[in-house]
Amino acid sequence: MTFDLEYNSERPTMRIPEYGRHIQKLVNHCMALESKEERNTMAKAIIDVMGNLQPHLRDVPDFKHKLWDQLHIMANFELDVDSPYETPSKEELQEKPEKLPYPKSASKYRFYGTNIQTMIDVALTWEEGDMKEALIFTIANHMKKCYLNWNKDTVEDGVILEHLYELSDGKIDFRNMEEGLIESKNLIKVRSTYSKKKNTNKNKNRKK
Repeated sequence: MTFDLEYNSERPTMRIPEYGRHIQKLVNHCMALESKEERNTMAKAIIDVMGNLQPHLRDVPDFKHKLWDQLHIMANFELDVDSPYETPSKEELQEKPEKLPYPKSASKYRFYGTNIQTMIDVALTWEEGDMKEALIFTIANHMKKCYLNWNKDTVEDGVILEHLYELSDGKIDFRNMEEGLIESKNLIKVRSTYSKKKNTNKNKNRKK
């Protein structure tokens, strides 16, 4: 007794594997139909089946448009049917996307995040006075907390204030201030308490 086994490696390549080989065979059969009217009828039926196989796409804008584009891709852009949308081109699909510029705002102190730089820029626009000084002091404490989150369990205030001086292009100089920042152990304690509460809430939700 012999078995005629068919291996996937010997089968034609599926252009969109998510839909499976049977959908690809339906598309191929649709392309082989001689009558355009028959192709139109079958293409619409295939679109309906594709929609049922991808229910999560129903919330995507232009849901039907996406399905028709995928149909043309599976047909290698050779399916002659009356599509309700403009038929995409192979060149458009193969066109390389534009390169995204690397964020230049990120400094060598990436562990502070971009929001810190934004806060510093805002602080520089404030008038001199107690409010501005309080804001800068808050920013410095937040920088210290960020530093502890990503680097060590302790850091000297002088390091944070030096970084603040650099990030403000020398416009904020608190390096010689007498008042110290919040102690590292207190910032770590706050972080630890927050993590415990978060884990407790997760466990409660799991039990429910």
